[in-house]
Amino acid sequence: MPDLLFELFSEEIPARMQAKAADDLRRMVTDRLVAEGLVYEGAKAFVTPRRLALTVHGVPVRQPDLKEERKGPKVGAPDAAVQGFLKATGLKSLDEAKIQKDPKKGDFYIALMEKPGRPAIEVIAEILPVIVRTFPWPKQMRWGEGSATRGALTWVRPLHSIIATFGPETEDPDVVAFDVSGIKAGQVTRGHRFMAPGEFSVRRFEDYEAKLFDAKVVLDPQRRKDIILAEAKNLAFAQGFELVEDQVLLDEVAGLVEWPVVLMGSFDASFLSIPGEVIRATIRNNQKCFVVRDPKSGAASRTSLDDAAQAPGKLAPKFILVANIEASDGGKAIVAGNERVIRARLSDAKFFYETDLKTRLEDRLPKFHNIVFHEKLGTQAERIARIERLAAELAPLVGADVEKTKRAARLAKADLLTEVVGEFPEVQGLMGKYYALAQSEDASVAQAIEDHYKPQGPNDRVPTDPVAIAVALADKIDILTGFWAIDEKPTGSKDPFALRRAALGVIRLVIDNGLRLKLHAIASSHAAVMAGLVPAIHALVAEKKDVDARDKRGHDGIGNDLLSFFADRLKVQLREQGARHDLVDAVFALEGQDDLLMVVRRVEALGKFLDTDDGKNLLAGTKRAANILRIEEKKDGKTYAGAPDASLYQLDEEKTLAAAIDQVKGEAGAAVAKEDFAGAMSAMAKLRPAVDAFFDKVKVNDDDAKVRENRLKLLNEIREATRAVADFSKIQD
Repeated sequence: MPDLLFELFSEEIPARMQAKAADDLRRMVTDRLVAEGLVYEGAKAFVTPRRLALTVHGVPVRQPDLKEERKGPKVGAPDAAVQGFLKATGLKSLDEAKIQKDPKKGDFYIALMEKPGRPAIEVIAEILPVIVRTFPWPKQMRWGEGSATRGALTWVRPLHSIIATFGPETEDPDVVAFDVSGIKAGQVTRGHRFMAPGEFSVRRFEDYEAKLFDAKVVLDPQRRKDIILAEAKNLAFAQGFELVEDQVLLDEVAGLVEWPVVLMGSFDASFLSIPGEVIRATIRNNQKCFVVRDPKSGAASRTSLDDAAQAPGKLAPKFILVANIEASDGGKAIVAGNERVIRARLSDAKFFYETDLKTRLEDRLPKFHNIVFHEKLGTQAERIARIERLAAELAPLVGADVEKTKRAARLAKADLLTEVVGEFPEVQGLMGKYYALAQSEDASVAQAIEDHYKPQGPNDRVPTDPVAIAVALADKIDILTGFWAIDEKPTGSKDPFALRRAALGVIRLVIDNGLRLKLHAIASSHAAVMAGLVPAIHALVAEKKDVDARDKRGHDGIGNDLLSFFADRLKVQLREQGARHDLVDAVFALEGQDDLLMVVRRVEALGKFLDTDDGKNLLAGTKRAANILRIEEKKDGKTYAGAPDASLYQLDEEKTLAAAIDQVKGEAGAAVAKEDFAGAMSAMAKLRPAVDAFFDKVKVNDDDAKVRENRLKLLNEIREATRAVADFSKIQD
């Protein structure tokens, strides 16, 4: 079957837009093909700084013929209905329709409509211009003489040419005939802007990609990345260094070049007195260059801002750049130009760093009184005071020194006012640690200043030092409590204050460090404090007319809402780890479940139990009991709580079940009290044979009303017994 080749050649496409643009092009074209009945075999999109390209394999030569039956009016219907039917179906008269017999509803007309499929190339010629005109660039521009006219083409950058060919592999393809604002589709493109700028003709994807390569264009972004990474590593290794890998920078640089040429430059070794992270940020942000480390330099020096595991070695006074041209002088002028810029930028960074060292962190704090954190949550100084207070309360709970924790919390945000962080926001926290160490702060205080933002994502490092844990928890709980108090919670996909990330950070801090914290109590208490300190929250509380309403808004209500939010985030995390979200619901349904570590351990034990035959059968029996109870309680308008009357047991299966429930309650309760959830599940398993026998032999809805009520109470005892570990009604079959 034929293949489609489609290329849009333009001026420079911003690197940040390229990956999405390629995905959008593939999606838009293939979706329209499928909608038109042209089901293809495969498709792949490509992007370079100057072109978007797509190849679609195995497209049918023509659309399938369509046959459709359309139901019409009843036989004998008014003429207006008949005429409308004929017009809608294209029939000339009712003689062309069939009559469908229906003994119940009466006979009615049926139109058999056939729509022959069109050649695929005609359909494609209609699809592609629409896609060009409606392409979802985040920013677009007009150009040329016709740009002011109505309906003028807009594109991310001026669009110069379009390739659109369609045909089988064994024949020369046809050009898909269409034009967009005077740009006619053809089969001509251009190579590298400087090294091969001439035009050349292509037929299908294979020779398109090969001719582009001959014209100094590597079409596939992944291939460009592979070239850059391999050559950068080899170049560093040849001089005894190691590349500091950076996937984000690699993605960006690969989007800036069509023909990657990797070169190495150097800078003055005196700049190595600056922290390695600042050197890297300077070189990375300003010149899009990579840094290298010297593995022979001994002590480990973290030169990655993402906390990935790093090999030993300090930065070397070298950098690696990626040019877009094979220069006649071997790249000497390109390297020299980059060295001049980097030298100037590093001089600025060194000046900023040395200037910052002249002012102690605590001396910067008064400026925070004039910086608003949020209009409803006060200044940054007030937020720092809240974090310090909460961190001090958390310190004993996580085994941290209270005074060190208070000191770390007080200084944690101070580096936001430094010159280096102002220039490179990504090193906030980290620079605070360096400045703290420079002014002889305790090592745990300095580490907490860096780590209090962590973890910021699923792959980020989780702090393990108790002081850092206390401050990190306080920072996240304060921001969550504050925005919950002023009713600015995440909605849908919108989360401008990264509150979901903060909640996941709290969860990881608790779980990874094995912490026992009552989050409901902590959040409720902090909400009460905030209601007394923050005018906007105080006003919201004061709007309520009674004490209960005030408590719900300012204290327990916020704690309850936040606990539900933590539960939702925990479900997301556990689901990503392979756990079932319904088990989290089953555990959180029990009262007082705000100890996330215990929730996770219960979920783990429950999941293992339900994987066994005993667990599966007990779940089935428990849900059967719950369903019967729900139906009968609804019918009777009352609940069947309370202890059953043993004197009303008539069958051995009732007595056996009652005895098993009493035994399990004691054993499971004792195991839960010791936090032995696996033991609790083993105790629960003893219920299974008694429950099975009960449902096999006992008629619950006995004719004797007292016996019936007693048996329903016994079913309720099953439900209550299993609630020692989880609410089984929340568990999906």
